[in-house]
Amino acid sequence: STRLILHAQAQDTVLSLAAAAGSVEDLEIEDVMKVGFKGIRCVESGGPEPGVGCAGRGVITSINFLEENGAYDDVDYVSYDVLG
Repeated sequence: STRLILHAQAQDTVLSLAAAAGSVEDLEIEDVMKVGFKGIRCVESGGPEPGVGCAGRGVITSINFLEENGAYDDVDYVSYDVLG
């Protein structure tokens, strides 16, 4: 959902980066947040394969990570594109 804002660039998800790093605690905000068109900051939470696990887990993990790392500081708007 961030591809158009990021000029067609694919973005790694918080969950995939956390899995590769070992834990979400091993990530930095710069690892997951990319800046696109007009300075819009983008993050993709990710989730399990369809039909396996809980999609909400990725959303909750991502929001907690973003809050703890100051991603919501100094922003005017936050927009979520959530499946369902």
